[in-house]
Amino acid sequence: MDLGLAIRDFLDHLRVERGLSTNTSKAYERDLHLFSSYCLDKQIDLLTINPESIVSYQQFLRNRGLSEASIQRFLSTIRSFFRYLAREKICEDPTLELTTSKIPRKLPKALTIEQITSLITATQSDSDVLALRHRALIELLYGTGARVSELVNLDVSDVSQFNADGVTVETVKLIGKGSKERYVPLGSFASKALSDYLLRLRPALSAHSKKSTTALFLNQRGTRLSRQSAWQFIADIAESIGLAKEVSPHVFRHSYATHLLDGGADIRVVQELLGHASVTTTQIYTLVTIDKIRETYSSAHPRARS
Repeated sequence: MDLGLAIRDFLDHLRVERGLSTNTSKAYERDLHLFSSYCLDKQIDLLTINPESIVSYQQFLRNRGLSEASIQRFLSTIRSFFRYLAREKICEDPTLELTTSKIPRKLPKALTIEQITSLITATQSDSDVLALRHRALIELLYGTGARVSELVNLDVSDVSQFNADGVTVETVKLIGKGSKERYVPLGSFASKALSDYLLRLRPALSAHSKKSTTALFLNQRGTRLSRQSAWQFIADIAESIGLAKEVSPHVFRHSYATHLLDGGADIRVVQELLGHASVTTTQIYTLVTIDKIRETYSSAHPRARS
């Protein structure tokens, strides 16, 4: 089996047997495509790849200016690939003796409540016919902690209401990594923004398409809004109010988790809301709140100041 065929076989395994999301599968595919191109350029075939080949590839990535964190992500993909091939008895695993560099844990970047409010306020525009959609999307990003890809994949039927002790609760069903479902409640602001979009804008957008669609968020052609388009208009809004450097694709998710923990939410509840398989992943957000506590103590307590 040649390298290209082995890669296709592995990618099929990820999609079919492991049920990884399209975005995750594409990330694996991009990483392995670069590795395959490198091997082709160096005239290395599948059965001659050895630990020295992997080390040389690591240096190749470093010479391209990639950060150590990015390099470790590439190597993680290659490890998964060769573990699969070894299990299938296709070839030996040349990554077994490789050491993993310790990457300093980077605290997630969270916006302040004032910055979030400024972004939402910036969506109010009489001249932009899509302002209602923009506001609804940002309100849901911050109000649910969802990834952008999870929101654009929502259907109208994924928004539902139920009564709990006489109180009506609105929720959205999100499909996370590994096709794992979770239900997240909507706050009053997100619920109002979504209702305005559904009643006042979505019908007009859907009329532009010849085919009916179940998608919640639509583009101007009346079809499902893409992740790239959604992120582009968010980036444009952030730039318009001087927050371009602070806003990243995951910043609303980080802010959602950080603000919940700041407000006293139980970490296990935050874990469920974010869809993390392990609470260890969620615990990184506690470092943010501990850092804030440390800063406050250092500036406020008389015995903390030098």
